[in-house]
Amino acid sequence: MSTYRLESLFAPKSLALAGASPRERSLGRIVLANIRDGGFKGPIQLVNPRYPEVDGMPTLASIDDLDPVPDLLVLTVPPLEVPRSIAAAGARGVKGVVVISAGLGHGPGSLAEQAVQAARIHGIRILGPNCLGLLVPSINLNASFATRNAKVGDLALISQSGAIAASLVEWAANRSIGFSAVASIGDAIDVEFGDLLDYFAMDRKTRAILMYVESITDVRKFMSAARGAARVKPVIVVKSGRHTLGARAAATHTGALAGSDAVYDAAFRRAGLLRVLDLDELFAAAETLGHLSPFDGKRLAMLTNGGGIGVLAVDRLVDYGGRLATLSEERIAALDKVLPPTWSKANPVDIIGDADADRYRAALEQLVADPGNDAVLVMNCPTALASAADSAAAVVDVIQRERGRAYSRKPVLTVWVGDNGDATRVFDAAGVPHYATETEAIRGFMHIVRYREAMDALMETPPSVPDQFVSDAEVAKSVVADAIAEGKTWLDPLDIETLLTAYGIPIAPSFLATNGREAAAAARPFLAKGQAVVLKILSPDIIHKSEINGVRLNVLTEDSVREETDDILRRARAAKPNARITGVTVHPMYVRPKARELIVGAADDPTFGPVIVFGRGGTAVEVINDKALALPPLDMKLAGDLINRTRVSRLLAGYRNVPPADRRALELMLVKLSQLLADIPEVREVDLNPVLADENGVIAVDARVLVAPVAAGARSRFAVKPYPKEWERRPKLEIWDGLDVLVRPVRPEDEGLYLKFFKHVGENDLRLRFFAPVKEFSHTFIARMTQIDYARAMVFIAIDENTGEMLGGVRIHSDANYEKGEYAVLVRSDLKGRGLGWVLMLQMLEYARSEGLKVVEGQVLRDNTTMLKMCTELGFRTEHDPDDPGVCRVVLDLAEQARVAAAVASAAE
Repeated sequence: MSTYRLESLFAPKSLALAGASPRERSLGRIVLANIRDGGFKGPIQLVNPRYPEVDGMPTLASIDDLDPVPDLLVLTVPPLEVPRSIAAAGARGVKGVVVISAGLGHGPGSLAEQAVQAARIHGIRILGPNCLGLLVPSINLNASFATRNAKVGDLALISQSGAIAASLVEWAANRSIGFSAVASIGDAIDVEFGDLLDYFAMDRKTRAILMYVESITDVRKFMSAARGAARVKPVIVVKSGRHTLGARAAATHTGALAGSDAVYDAAFRRAGLLRVLDLDELFAAAETLGHLSPFDGKRLAMLTNGGGIGVLAVDRLVDYGGRLATLSEERIAALDKVLPPTWSKANPVDIIGDADADRYRAALEQLVADPGNDAVLVMNCPTALASAADSAAAVVDVIQRERGRAYSRKPVLTVWVGDNGDATRVFDAAGVPHYATETEAIRGFMHIVRYREAMDALMETPPSVPDQFVSDAEVAKSVVADAIAEGKTWLDPLDIETLLTAYGIPIAPSFLATNGREAAAAARPFLAKGQAVVLKILSPDIIHKSEINGVRLNVLTEDSVREETDDILRRARAAKPNARITGVTVHPMYVRPKARELIVGAADDPTFGPVIVFGRGGTAVEVINDKALALPPLDMKLAGDLINRTRVSRLLAGYRNVPPADRRALELMLVKLSQLLADIPEVREVDLNPVLADENGVIAVDARVLVAPVAAGARSRFAVKPYPKEWERRPKLEIWDGLDVLVRPVRPEDEGLYLKFFKHVGENDLRLRFFAPVKEFSHTFIARMTQIDYARAMVFIAIDENTGEMLGGVRIHSDANYEKGEYAVLVRSDLKGRGLGWVLMLQMLEYARSEGLKVVEGQVLRDNTTMLKMCTELGFRTEHDPDDPGVCRVVLDLAEQARVAAAVASAAE
C-alpha cells in the first residue's frame, strides 16, 4: 500500500489513546504523559471503560463513542483487544493506528493476522505492533514510551527495534540533533520499510534517513523504495546479525560464499544505501548528517594544536579511503603570515600546543577559503596554555561567517579531546558537528563522501553490451526443462555445456565415457595434438569430485586415460557405494601458466533471490574468502564494480611479466550469467570454478548448475526487476514506407541515443514536452530518463532498426501506491503525423493495464492541440488546471474502461 494514508500517522490533526490508564508505570499512563508533555496541539480523546477519567482527562467507554473521529488512534490495550479495537476504529472512520501493544503473535490465526484483516476492510494503516511508538517533533507528537522527547530536525529514523529507537532519541537529545520523525515499526504487520522510505523520500522536512534493520520481508518493494529514496537524499542503514553462529552446509563453493549478511550488504550497495556496522557509526553518521549537507570531493584539510592527533587522523583518513588535501605554495605563504614560524608547513596544519583562539581563527579562515580542500577537520588537545572553550568559540565564529556566504559554505567538523562540556555547548548551540575522537570524525566525514560517490555511481552511464552477444534462450530453456522433467536437480556436464554455450559463456568441452575404452576414444583427438586431457567422475550424487579423488589432471596417453578412468570409477564406487555413477567426462586440459583462477557463480538467497558471486577461485576458495556479491541484473558497469571489490582484481591488472587479463571478457561473462538467470528462473545455483582469465580471454574449466521448478506464471525472482524483454514490439504501419521500427524498454546505456534524438526535436516541440525552453541536455538530465526502476516506471523508445537512431519515446511513472501513472510522450519533429506517437501511447496504455494501474494522467499545454486531440481519441477526458490556465490535465480511467468492457462482453454473451 506504500504511502496510502500515511499522512494520518505523520500529520494527524487529532488523536485518541485507547488503553490510557492511571496505574503507575503502566504503558497507557506513560504514553499519555508523553503525548501531553509533548504538547500536541490537536484534540486528544481517551478510551478506557474502567475509569471515568485519567489524570484529569475524561475517558470514553468505547472506541464507538469517539466524536469527532480522530485521524490517529494509539493502542496500548491488551493484545486480545487489538483486533476488535482496529475493527471498531475502522467502522468509525479512523485512518491510522499505532499499535504499541505487544504479544499479538505471528502467522495464520494469530491476533496479528486478525488485526491486519480488520484493517484491510477499512483501509486503515497500522504502525507496529510491539513497537516504541511514533514521534513527529514538528507537530509536537510523542505517542511513544521513550524516556525523552525528540527535538525538531530533519533526520527521519526508521527502526525495527524500539530499544534502538529510544536510545537514538536519548543520544540525539544530548547532541542538539533533531528528527523530522521517529517511526518504530516493531513487527511491521502493515507499514514497513518500503512504505516509510517512500514517504520520507518525498517529505520536504526530511533531509536524510536513518534505519535500523533486522530483516526485510518484501524485498522487491524495499529495493524499489530504497533506490528511489537514495537518489534524492542520504539513507544510512545499520543491520544486526552480521555473523551466524553456525555455517549452513552448502553444496557448492558459490553457495558457501554467499552468506546471508553478504547478500544484505550487496542489496544495500545496489540500492545506494550507506551501511554502517554499529551504533557508534550510526551516531557518527547522525552527527554529520544532522548538521552538514552532502558535498563534492573527499579532500580533507586538518587543523590541530597537537601533531600526534593529526597523524592519527591522517592514518584513519587513509584507512577509510579519504584523501589528505594538499596545501598550495600560495596557501602556505598565506598561513605563514598569520602563524608562528614553527607551524607544520603542511597538512595537517599543526599550529602548536600554545595555540589560542586568535590563532585558530586565523588558520581556519585560510583553510575554509582554500579551494584545494573539500572540508576541514578542526581538532584541539587540552593544554594549560590556552582556553579550549575560547578556541571553540573562535571556530564557531569563522563557521557562522562562512555560512553567510551562499557561494561557499565549506563543511567544518570538530574534535575537542577530553572536553568538559564547555566546547560541546558552544558547538551544539551553533549546530556544528563535533566528535569525541578523530576516528569518529573521519567516519562522519567519509559517510558523506561515500554517499556522494554512491550517487555519482548510480548516475553513471554503463558501457553498452557488445552487439555480438546474442543468446539462444529457447535452447537453454529446453535443456533445463528436460532435466527437471527427468527429476534431475544437478545438470550433467553435457547439459551444462549446452546451457552455457547458448549464452556465449566459454566453457571447456566435455565428452561422456562409461568406461576406460570409451574415455580413451574421446581423448584421442586431443592427445594426437599433444594436448593433455582431464578426467572427472560423473554422478548426480557426487558434487565435490575432488573429495573422492574423482578428478585426474594432465593425462597424456591413451593407456593412462584407460587406467585412470577405471581407477576413478573403482574409487567412486568404494567411497560412495549408493551413488548413481554414470561414468566419467573427458575434457581437454587447458594449460595457461599466467592465467588467474577465478570463481563466477550464482546462489539463491532465501530473502533476496538470485545473487551473483565473483572472486578468487580454486579448491581453497572458501579459505581464501576473496569474494564480492551483487544482485542481478548486471550491466557492464555493475559487473566491473563487482570485480573491483575483490583483492584478486589487482592481479587482473597485470604485474611483472604477467600481462593484464581481458577484463571486458570477464565483465561480459558476468552480464551473460545475469541474463541467463533472468531468462530461466529454474536455474537456482551456478558454480563456475575455476574460471581461467588471461590476456586471451576467459574460460570456465569446471561448472555445476542446480535447477528446480518454479510455479507456473511466477514472476521474476530478482529483487531488482530486470529488463522486461517481453515488452519489445515491432509494430507495422503502412504510412511508415518500409520503416523498420523496434519499440522497446529503455536501457541505462541509451544516453547516446537521447543526445542524438534531441537534435531532431524542434524548440517548440521541446517546449510543449518540458513546459519550458530547454537549452542543454546534461548527463544528469538524460540519466533521469534512461536509468529507471522498472518496478515503478517504464520508458518505451522507438528505434529505427536500420540506422539505430531513436525516433521517439513515451514514459509512464507510477505513484508510490501503484494506482496512478503519469505519462509524457515525444517524437522527432520530422516524424510527426506518421502515427508513431499513437503507437507509443497504445503500448504505454497496454503496459499500464497489465500492471494494474487504475488511472493514467498527464499535463498538456493548452496550445498543444495535437496531443489534446490524440488524448481525446484515446478516451482521455480533459480537465482545466485551476492553478495554471495554460495547462490542461488529461485523465484516463483504466478501471472504469475495464468495467465497461466487462459489461459489454457480458451483454454480448
